[in-house]
Amino acid sequence: MTTLFGIKNCDTIKKARNWLRDQGIEFEFHDVRTDGINAETIEHWVDQAGWETVLNRRGTTWRKLDTSTQENTNRDNVIALLLEHPAMIKRPVLDVDGVITIGFKADLYQSIFNL
Repeated sequence: MTTLFGIKNCDTIKKARNWLRDQGIEFEFHDVRTDGINAETIEHWVDQAGWETVLNRRGTTWRKLDTSTQENTNRDNVIALLLEHPAMIKRPVLDVDGVITIGFKADLYQSIFNL
């Protein structure tokens, strides 16, 4: 089972979705804003990829947080923060049978799907 997690209006998500479709790869799209996300799923991502990889510090939502929250974000509190602000999840998150990849690069996806 292949699931692509993200936000439907994100340009990188659009690129990843188009790439998957162009390759004929069946996948389910899960919008973390509209469909929601749970702590267990984020925990799985953090366990596999590391919390600093899952957290998107380049986006507007992160920049709008107060400095204290930014400075004190760590492995112990990042899941709660991402549940509260799912737009801060780095996109896309690709889950292929439980194996997590964060971000999109065509050559990386080619290697994942052995193309």
